[in-house]
Amino acid sequence: MATAHDVSLQRVKLHNLGFPRIGNKRELKFALESFWKNDSTATELLATAGQIRSKNWTLQQSLDLVPVGDFSLYDQVLDMSFTLGNLPKRVAHLNDSELDNYFRIARGRSANDSPCQCIHAGEMTKWFDTNYHYIVPEVTTDTVFTLNSARILAQVAEAKTQGVKFKPVLIGPVTYLWLSKEKDSSNKLALLHKLLPVYQQLLTELAQAGAEWVQLDEPALVTELDQAWQEAVTQAYQALKFSPVKLLLATYFGTLGDNLTLTLNLPVAGIHFDAVRGKAELEQVVASLPSDKVLSLGVIDGRNIWKTDLNITLAYLQPIAAKLAERLWLAPSCSLLHVPVNLDNETKLDTDILSWLAFAEQKLIELTVLGKALNDGPNAVGRELADNLAAINSRHTSPRVHNPAVKAAVSNISAQLGKRQSSYSVRAAKQAKHLPLPLYPTTTIGSFPQTKEIRQARLAFKKHSISASEYEVKMKAEIEYAVREQEKLGLDVLVHGEAERNDMVEYFGEQLQGYAFSQFGWVQSYGSRCVKPPILFGDISRPQPMTVAWTKYAQSLTDKPMKGMLTGPVTILNWSFVRDDQSRRDSCLQLALAVRQEVQDLEAAGVNVIQIDEAALREGLPLRRAQWQSYLDWAVEAFRISANGVKDETQIHTHMCYSEFNDIIAAIAHMDADVITIETSRSDMELLDVFEQFAYPNQIGPGVYDIHSPNIPAAEQVTKLMQKAAERIPAQRLWVNPDCGLKTRQWHEVIPALQNMVDAAKALRAAAAEQVA
Repeated sequence: MATAHDVSLQRVKLHNLGFPRIGNKRELKFALESFWKNDSTATELLATAGQIRSKNWTLQQSLDLVPVGDFSLYDQVLDMSFTLGNLPKRVAHLNDSELDNYFRIARGRSANDSPCQCIHAGEMTKWFDTNYHYIVPEVTTDTVFTLNSARILAQVAEAKTQGVKFKPVLIGPVTYLWLSKEKDSSNKLALLHKLLPVYQQLLTELAQAGAEWVQLDEPALVTELDQAWQEAVTQAYQALKFSPVKLLLATYFGTLGDNLTLTLNLPVAGIHFDAVRGKAELEQVVASLPSDKVLSLGVIDGRNIWKTDLNITLAYLQPIAAKLAERLWLAPSCSLLHVPVNLDNETKLDTDILSWLAFAEQKLIELTVLGKALNDGPNAVGRELADNLAAINSRHTSPRVHNPAVKAAVSNISAQLGKRQSSYSVRAAKQAKHLPLPLYPTTTIGSFPQTKEIRQARLAFKKHSISASEYEVKMKAEIEYAVREQEKLGLDVLVHGEAERNDMVEYFGEQLQGYAFSQFGWVQSYGSRCVKPPILFGDISRPQPMTVAWTKYAQSLTDKPMKGMLTGPVTILNWSFVRDDQSRRDSCLQLALAVRQEVQDLEAAGVNVIQIDEAALREGLPLRRAQWQSYLDWAVEAFRISANGVKDETQIHTHMCYSEFNDIIAAIAHMDADVITIETSRSDMELLDVFEQFAYPNQIGPGVYDIHSPNIPAAEQVTKLMQKAAERIPAQRLWVNPDCGLKTRQWHEVIPALQNMVDAAKALRAAAAEQVA
């Protein structure tokens, strides 16, 4: 009988689906921002991009196949739109460089554009259930696809020059259409017959460039597809089956469910399956795999930073390897875009916690250990397996991970913790008396520009170059500046500007027990925007107040209402690297109790308006509707626990951004926040269509200023958007605000934009007064 490491019978292949593209030290971020400021040229930007690609390929050279085409200057979906010649009409007619048009769609403006040359940026939303944002493709009945293969072919040529064993990576045709948005009354599925010939042509050109395998990403297959979409999958791959390359169809982020049989029987040479998130289906996938197909198993978690238990993974892989032999490939579960680049950069993390982690480069090492164990036998990597086991056991038994008092507090949560004293209508009347605000009250979402001076002061404090008292003085000066500017603008409800906060999640995590922090654990969120998710490794508790002193100081500077700014438990959870040794629900409820304590302390300090951001509520929604209610039940419960320990007079706000939430509007209403602010600027208020069918009971602020673009909205534009909103929601329940925080913008952009917003609110009030008269 052949053993699992019989080299004569098997040779498991190793490959990767994608690698972080920001660079080991965020080189791409700084190159992009330099180019956008006209401090560097396009040639210099592209040179930096080429250097990052080259380094990435070198890091992956031990693999049998290395992804090419996974690199992007901004977003891989936007790249695919350019490859397919699918550009919005507002830029398609422009004869400028492709790079300029690319950034105009991405952010509304390119490097050399003046404010008067700006265009409407493409809509941006979350990539499945991740915190990565993509630019939504736009389609109409008249959409025509034309191949533009220059980008991918150029990267293939670079890889060949470097001697890379390359595998081009593309977004598959069905997922591309599934992600697209109809800009008229068209049916996007009807465009499939136009799209497939372009894919056929592209695959032919890749074959001519020397590609043997091409990876087509179809993560839409882990969602619930109706019959029309399932038929589209079959149609697409029947059309592509005669392509002169071998197709590896890649699914990830979950199980295949009702799409399992369909997927396994598609006429492709191989299937990639996420064996981390889809492990419950693994046995069925292996048993049902046709004998002519390769099975790529994603066995290293591409979404989290914990070390893989290599011994357990090897144990379940050995019988699969014995059965499939050379038809078994191994890879991370998905692209490593979602994890930081290199753990070796971390010199200040606690050594115990450090031993529990693996970033992108370390995950590739884990992959090679598994491959060697399967191909050459476990003894060939005996030391590596022993070291891994020691790290896994250390984490499982660490007293730093488990806090019995926290677990007891969660077990004692009652339904009463999630209830306000009175209904919204009663609260609203009390709040109107306590907070006399005009019609169309104006506010911002919380943060103001994180200036060079703020960042320098924070860095100096971290390096102990200045004392805590000196840092406090500097931050108070920044807070006072933000308050005075808001007063000049005439905003109605002010914020302190969050000068002291490095990040809306990291700031809170740093003050909670159970969190750890990296120095360089950056992950791309969109474009040049990177986040550094904190590491939730243990049970959560709040030793002391986190925001009260700063907010109380800001309130002392003004007679206007000051809004206390908190990040909600669901968002802290979803924007962290979370524990995989307990349920997300339990972790979220621990966070909810901590935030609840902060809310009550703010109220006790005299803060009567408190915003609890839940920007990531929709992001955590499972990809299959059958699992939605379970998630929404505990997510909404967590928010209500955090928010509802206050008096009726205290006004609770929440904020959500860059998520399609129309299908969960009932759950959002059940959160029972007094005011919700949402993103609507890029969608031209389309997100408010749901309110034509759903009578949302509370107040709402539809974001009218797209803060992810340098463009400054005109007062007339803001007025028009708010008039659209007033067609769906009574004006008495509408607020005027940006669509997100302003930390990434500059004051010279923020001031005129907010002035226009305030002027628009004044015009709306005047118009309403005339109607009454």
